[in-house]
Amino acid sequence: MAGRLADDESELSEINVTPFIDVMLVLLIVFMVAAPLSTVDVQVNLPASSAPPTDRPADPVWITVTADGAVLLGDSRVDTAALAAALDARTAAAREIPVFLRADQSVDYGALMGVLDALRAGGYLKVALVGLEARP
Repeated sequence: MAGRLADDESELSEINVTPFIDVMLVLLIVFMVAAPLSTVDVQVNLPASSAPPTDRPADPVWITVTADGAVLLGDSRVDTAALAAALDARTAAAREIPVFLRADQSVDYGALMGVLDALRAGGYLKVALVGLEARP
């Protein structure tokens, strides 16, 4: 009888993980189906920022994208392809200084990303986006 009790204990110590794996596979399928549904393409009109304003340097470098898509470095118009070279001339190739990018609210997102890509390709990685200060 003692030998039989030992056999029963060994059978009880085995764990059947098949139901656990089945549940995990079902959850995986549910999340794989639900994930694309959660990303919705919605038109967004971004509001002003409520973040506290930060201190500006004495001579900030401003890049402006106007409503018609023109890119301005300071007050002079610059082609997007020549933006990095114009910044190198303005900053003496000091790529670690922050660049302040401001854009009209109606600017196409693709045009803004084109300017950001030109800045990244030129080595200017410290880009601050400028917005309006929201009133409480």
